[in-house]
Amino acid sequence: MNEEPRPPQDRLLAHRDFRHLLLGAATSQAGSQVTLVALPLVAVLELHATAFQVGLLTAAETAAFVLVGLPAGAWLDRMRKLPVLIRADLVRLLAVGSIPPAALAGVLTMAQLYAVALLTGVATVFFDVAHQSYVPALLPRERLVAGNGALETVRSSAQIVGPGLGGGLVQLLGPPLAIVADAVGYLASALLLRRIRAVEEEPRAETGASLRAQVGEGLRFVLGHPLLRTIAAATGLSNLFAAVLMAVQTVFWVRVLELSPGAIGILLSVSALGGLAGALCAGRLAARFGQARVIWLSALAGAPFALLWPLSAGPAAPVLFAVGSAAVLFGAVVYNVAQVSLRQALCPPELLGRMNATMRFLIWGTLPLGALLGGTVADAAGPRTALWVCALGFLAVPVPLLLSPLRRLRDLPADEARVAAPAT
Repeated sequence: MNEEPRPPQDRLLAHRDFRHLLLGAATSQAGSQVTLVALPLVAVLELHATAFQVGLLTAAETAAFVLVGLPAGAWLDRMRKLPVLIRADLVRLLAVGSIPPAALAGVLTMAQLYAVALLTGVATVFFDVAHQSYVPALLPRERLVAGNGALETVRSSAQIVGPGLGGGLVQLLGPPLAIVADAVGYLASALLLRRIRAVEEEPRAETGASLRAQVGEGLRFVLGHPLLRTIAAATGLSNLFAAVLMAVQTVFWVRVLELSPGAIGILLSVSALGGLAGALCAGRLAARFGQARVIWLSALAGAPFALLWPLSAGPAAPVLFAVGSAAVLFGAVVYNVAQVSLRQALCPPELLGRMNATMRFLIWGTLPLGALLGGTVADAAGPRTALWVCALGFLAVPVPLLLSPLRRLRDLPADEARVAAPAT
């Protein structure tokens, strides 16, 4: 009798280096999800921040994608990616680790929170761009969807465990001390990444190419490619309104719905079940509907559920909010696995850093704007009105995809794939 073939995830877990990359992602993501609950609660409960100040804090976390997003890709194309990942974890460890001592000493201020958010944001830019550029160095092209799906599964699992843990730690220890979990996560991630044995090739030096010229090459590649240009437009629009949600939701939960930190953690954990389901289903959905087609289908299916956020009221409000978030996250994770895998397959290896950095600049650069928009609207008209702005914005996200060449594709054409496949 022939042995049943193992599923792709099992074969990936047998890949020692990818396993360490996956475990590193799990530890850092779990800690980050605790801070997702704790940091805005530090601002709201400990420092009595206004809605605009919370929006400004969210903007500081994401401003780095505008400030250093483009040159980061050109720099990373000149260096090995693994050392960058480890150093970025250590910088984030030191930054978030400064909050608990300051709180215990009674000297914590919003200015320090803004500084920590900005510093961790810069480190995250380098980490995320290097991470997406490093995955194709470990896995062959045909395993990228499975690899990205595994990483999304880890991220979604952390989104389930982390907020519940964070809410419990905030309730037990207070918001500042709960952030210790994030620092521990970054330390564990750095130690796991150091165990990767794969010898990474030194990038080829491009003689005579200035940083400005290399940044321009990445911009021209992304903006000149109809599929990448469309993905950048749709994802940037999605992130704009996701940032409105990030800036407003904690104020809405605490001051409108009057939820406790523990209840907020549970709400976020339940919401994240949608993301986990999306990660587990992404590969199968891409195989059934096509990797290109599932990109616009997932965005179209998830967007209407955002309307449940501003409609959340009365005793059922936390349930409505969680259902809306779970459905939107399901669509977002399926979308992300498909579009990131497509981007990696389209791009030549020598341009991966610049392509990923350019995409990050375009799609994450909208986050500070969305955060400031959310904080401003919430301060002027209340957090529920800001949630209406957010929900209506999500309905517009599928439009660029439906008007693009993606609408007519099932999968990536063979002649569109990058010529050079990564080493196994």
